[in-house]
Amino acid sequence: DKKVAELKPLQADLKKVLALYDKKEDEKIASLVKVYESMKPQDAAKILEQLQMSILLDVADNMKETKLALILAKMDAYKAKEVTVELANRRKVNIN
Repeated sequence: DKKVAELKPLQADLKKVLALYDKKEDEKIASLVKVYESMKPQDAAKILEQLQMSILLDVADNMKETKLALILAKMDAYKAKEVTVELANRRKVNIN
């Protein structure tokens, strides 16, 4: 019981640190989203096509749908398909 009591404050501190980290990551993604949404669709498409899929998905998932649609239309068809499938998988509703 004593050990558990000693670990409780550490657990609370860890939760705070993780929440701060998540907030900072969200801010970085939001900043990238603004950058790519402000670019011409063909320019954004060229760059986004070259990104690692996980980063591309984080950015695309947070973009306005109208902006993302214009960018996907300018991407290589195969890459646009991959992004679409991965986004659909991310957005699946889980009813468990």
